[in-house]
Amino acid sequence: MKKLVLMAVAMFALTLTTATAQRVNTASELGKLEKADAACEDVKKGTKSATWIARGKAYTNAYMLPTKEIGVGVPVQVLQMNVGQPDAMVEEVFLNNPVVTCQYEYVDIYVNAATGLIEGWKQKKSIKDNLAETAIESFKRAYEMDPASGPKIIPLTQNLANALAQQGDALNSIGNIKESGYAFELAFRAQSIVPEAKADYNYLYNAGMQYTMYASTLQGEEAIAAFENAANIFNEALEAGYCDQEGNLYYFLFHCYYGQREKDREYLAKAKEALLQGIKLYPKNTTILDGLMNLYTAEEGIGDPAELIEMTENSLNEDPTNYDLWFGRGRVYNALKNHDECIKSFEKCAELRPNEFEPNFYVGYFIIEKANSLIETLNSTPNMSYEAYEAENAKINLVFAEAVPWLEKAHAIDPAHVATIEYLNGVCFRLRDMDGMMDKYNKYHELYVNTR
Repeated sequence: MKKLVLMAVAMFALTLTTATAQRVNTASELGKLEKADAACEDVKKGTKSATWIARGKAYTNAYMLPTKEIGVGVPVQVLQMNVGQPDAMVEEVFLNNPVVTCQYEYVDIYVNAATGLIEGWKQKKSIKDNLAETAIESFKRAYEMDPASGPKIIPLTQNLANALAQQGDALNSIGNIKESGYAFELAFRAQSIVPEAKADYNYLYNAGMQYTMYASTLQGEEAIAAFENAANIFNEALEAGYCDQEGNLYYFLFHCYYGQREKDREYLAKAKEALLQGIKLYPKNTTILDGLMNLYTAEEGIGDPAELIEMTENSLNEDPTNYDLWFGRGRVYNALKNHDECIKSFEKCAELRPNEFEPNFYVGYFIIEKANSLIETLNSTPNMSYEAYEAENAKINLVFAEAVPWLEKAHAIDPAHVATIEYLNGVCFRLRDMDGMMDKYNKYHELYVNTR
């Protein structure tokens, strides 16, 4: 791989003979910003919306300029034609892969040593501090002065938001999660200036996620403050009627509240409520369910897992054909190690959606889980005679056998699903002495071998 990197450096060098230094004229850009600032401070010009729009554009351009021509997947040759020759190129590792880092005045750009394509970048400095913030402030001022200017402002704020979101992705890729969250939040704030623009709440959600992960790296009062900030972000999204498709927002909100429990124990109740609300709306979300089970076991007196059963049963009484509720019921009973009720739940799912892969697979899967638990119990039973052990083992094999038709139906629906083939291979091998099972084992073992 070292040789490959050196070859890549040599390849890049061939493109540098006609390139020039990075085309960022700092003095010129600062002059434009000073001119825009002066116009806004002018007694007459400063009262016009157009003056503030112009200032917003100037600050947006200055924010975008150092990374304007950069994007993941862009060939290095295109980069050098558009941006110019790097000051230096060094061999490094980025995302566990060897890269050639093209070092410019404002940014380091990571290029895949094998493909010559950009994989990421790190901006080292800005033309001026608070460029994006000042641009947002300017556009906001312009809209407040003249709401009729909204149609002119929207494409400008969208342009800024796109650049901020791209920067958020780039910062996340190099592990700068706090700065990444801030970039996503600013992207949302830029879009929110003109209500008609319909800001993308995914940006706000991304900001909340990054802030939550950052807060998890802190301790004491710093952590509490960071969790509070993240919780405010998520609640802002919820109040606007937004939630991500899977409902993971509620899980992150739980962490935000749980992280503030040292400040006030009331946050434990808020943490629990976030999860309960989440599991009610998204009963298939196993992450939320795991959070509830962990909360109930980690915090004495905070709740009883039976609450989840009661809540699910009440919901099913109102909507007995709700597939997601039955799915969630099955996951709850699985967490409680009640295999029979778990299997019963997924059998109901299969009844509601007989021709879908998911419910058929999970009935078979949880029957196997039940059988495995019976084996554990059998193997931990002391002082059993050989005859008694074999008798109990034969009963367990009958349980394993119940999984086969469910898994075979799942396989018929999705023949490419590898896990189904693996389970059928294993179960049929165990049951090979039963009538017909050896033929099934030969069939699924051949498929199993071909998937490896």
